[in-house]
Amino acid sequence: MKLSAVRRTTTTTVLAASLVGALALSGCAKSEDDNSDKSSSAGEKDSGQVVATPGADDKTCDITQFGGEKIDLKSATVGFSQSEKEANPFRIAETASIKAEAQERGIKLLSANAQTQFSKQISDVQDLIAKGADLLVIAPLNSDGWGPVLRSAAAKKIPIVTIDRKINATACKDYVSFIGSDFIEQGKRAADQMIEATGGKGEVAILLGAAGNNVTTERTKGFKDQIAAKAPELKVVFEQTGEFAREKGQQVTEQLIQSNPGINGIYAENDEMGLGAVNALKGAGKKAGAVKIVTVDGTRNAVQGIVDGWISGVVESNPRFGPLAFQTLDAFTKGEKVAQDIVIQDGAYTPENAKADLGKAF
Repeated sequence: MKLSAVRRTTTTTVLAASLVGALALSGCAKSEDDNSDKSSSAGEKDSGQVVATPGADDKTCDITQFGGEKIDLKSATVGFSQSEKEANPFRIAETASIKAEAQERGIKLLSANAQTQFSKQISDVQDLIAKGADLLVIAPLNSDGWGPVLRSAAAKKIPIVTIDRKINATACKDYVSFIGSDFIEQGKRAADQMIEATGGKGEVAILLGAAGNNVTTERTKGFKDQIAAKAPELKVVFEQTGEFAREKGQQVTEQLIQSNPGINGIYAENDEMGLGAVNALKGAGKKAGAVKIVTVDGTRNAVQGIVDGWISGVVESNPRFGPLAFQTLDAFTKGEKVAQDIVIQDGAYTPENAKADLGKAF
């Protein structure tokens, strides 16, 4: 099946009585195999996050189970911890979404940026708690090492929602919910794009994301598993971290094309590394499309890269967490059940839709 035929469901989400029965999906849904509208893969025109239809066995959490007390979100103080420097468009859009939603709801927001230093993020969150945060929204840098924060939050029964990355802890005990993408599925869809771009043969490299978080691990697993299952003649011959950064992605790709001059494709686990790879290929005198590049995120620059012929495809990872994060907190603080894992649907940008959908990118 050609990836251009793959389309994610596009629906509108409304918060009902809870986020279990919570996020009711309405609108005209399309299956991933529906190719009737090839220009609609990246989401609705407002680019808001859409929640995947919850399964019957999805685990939930409510404030009684958590051991807290109901509070009025409008009168609460919410602390937001951003993990990375906001040179990355994903982080810029993510922070802006959180701040805009807090402002729209009239909620006091305390925010901090760890500048890609995990020790700073831990101290940042401790400081948010000390300043009186009643609830926390955390975009974790790493998945491990959160013990000090979790103990401090547990002592005051402060609910925590994590976004875009998971922490290795117990849901509905240490934290309430994780909101984010299915990263294994993202890796599989990136593999499908690479298989289509390369014809399923040749040698490919992986620019790995930063170590120590579930996003890198799962995007890698999904990609490798799908390649092994669907294109055994496509070999992964190089893997090195680009740390989710453009400059590092460029440096690693410069090394790659020296050591593997015949490389056919590069899978970059975020757009910034992919754009770094483009810079490296341009610097080496390569022509657009000579090496197939597939990335994950959906930034405007990466989608423009498809239009310009340098990038073969982009799997979307929507950073606009504000509305869904605050819907989750609102439902939870009212005593309603919320899902422990709230998985969002992601679109895709391809040569068929990139120009038309450029305005949906961030």
